[in-house]
Amino acid sequence: MPVMIKIALSTMVALAAIGGWIYMGQLGQTGPQWAIVFLGPFSVASLWIFPEVMRSKSDARSKS
Repeated sequence: MPVMIKIALSTMVALAAIGGWIYMGQLGQTGPQWAIVFLGPFSVASLWIFPEVMRSKSDARSKS
């Protein structure tokens, strides 16, 4: 996956996590708020750490 797409996805995930943290705080939900604190950065880190699955044409033919 190109680096620019990873940066864009990381930014969107981080903004969604921040928005979810603020929203859960407004509702008074502290448990889900702490879950977001863990899962947001974990999602961003996993996007960069784990490689994209690449399949060759021979793999697709052998499955059929």
